[in-house]
Amino acid sequence: MHENITALLIELGAVILALGILGRIAGRLGFSPIPLYLLAGLAFGRGGLLPLAASEEFVATGAEIGVILLLLLLGLEYTASDLVGTLKTQYVSGAVDFLLNALPGAAVALLLGWGPVAAVALGGVTWISSSGVIAKVVGDLGRLGNRETPVVLGILVLEDLSMAVYLPILTAMLAGVGLAGGSVTLLISLGTVSVVLFIALRYGRVISRAVSSDNPEMLLLVVLGLTLLVAGIAQHLQVSAAVGAFLVGIALSGEVAHGARNLLSPLRDLFAAVFFVFFGLSTVPAEIPPVLAIALGLAVLTALTKIATGWYAARRAGIKSAGRWRAGGTLVARGEFSIVIAGLAVGVEPKLGPLATAYVLILVILGPVAARYTEPVARRLSKTKPGTPVQAPAAEHSTPQQTPPPDPTTDHPHTPSGAPSVGA
Repeated sequence: MHENITALLIELGAVILALGILGRIAGRLGFSPIPLYLLAGLAFGRGGLLPLAASEEFVATGAEIGVILLLLLLGLEYTASDLVGTLKTQYVSGAVDFLLNALPGAAVALLLGWGPVAAVALGGVTWISSSGVIAKVVGDLGRLGNRETPVVLGILVLEDLSMAVYLPILTAMLAGVGLAGGSVTLLISLGTVSVVLFIALRYGRVISRAVSSDNPEMLLLVVLGLTLLVAGIAQHLQVSAAVGAFLVGIALSGEVAHGARNLLSPLRDLFAAVFFVFFGLSTVPAEIPPVLAIALGLAVLTALTKIATGWYAARRAGIKSAGRWRAGGTLVARGEFSIVIAGLAVGVEPKLGPLATAYVLILVILGPVAARYTEPVARRLSKTKPGTPVQAPAAEHSTPQQTPPPDPTTDHPHTPSGAPSVGA
């Protein structure tokens, strides 16, 4: 027993220290730490350089908590009124986003003979952009005040809210509950989301006051305990623990949400890093090369479809050419949600994990590059066509009427805390 605990502490200490060093390296280089966390998992996992043994079970539990905290903090970034307003103004762009980006992933899975469940999973992997990476890139590039930025964030809000419907469907399919059972699960999920949004709109302040505490310790315990309880109940109902955590975040607002974000962000960062490592641990490095070409082709294709999505959404918002291209390039990055989805479905198709790992590695690196250079490249290409007007980037800075302006001190337009950093 003593030897097992000693080995556990040594392995955990080494892993967490390595993650801290990798995070600092990523910060110095100015890109997301997700690729390095995934590579660390590959190095420590099955078939890697230094497989872990004593801490594997603990890391698996930490990974589950990491997903829950990622979704809780994401929910805390939004209010119910934010979500309702975005649904009213950008639902068409959200539908285009789904069609352009989910269908390529689903089609590739079917062409590979993986079956309908894997097709739904891979469609989700290619559909969802990384809120964390994108929020960080927008801040780093100084685009918080650009007209296209609220459009980009609106797409991200719709994608995040869509997870409350998508994840229960995927969970039901993975459980093999059939059409009737899946329909019941979906109805439960939709009903739960609707009820939570209604309660948050009408009684959000009452709930927040009930949870509120001037003692940081009490606030941390109450919010974390409530989140884990609701997540467990949601998982039991096959609605998805992640969705339960997201809805808890939406229900809290004001000072409570702000205080909870400050207290839980370090925990989120720690356990989310563990989650990415765990996903890498569950992937055999030797399985990546056979699917690397497919991942690269899918990454290029869905990078282009994301650019088209952003261009279309910005056009609908009345934004001119330069802003449309910037919006499209900003949406390219994939990250945390893609890994969450692949982690759920890896048991259905073993090759899905390696493919998703390679896919995310490519796009989490390509995303910031696309955000920076899509508009200049489009401008240069348009100059080669006589008579094509070119909109100067500076003309895009103003605030649209339909969306409140972002707070210049933060990476998120609605709250002072910024978007998830580990999701970056």
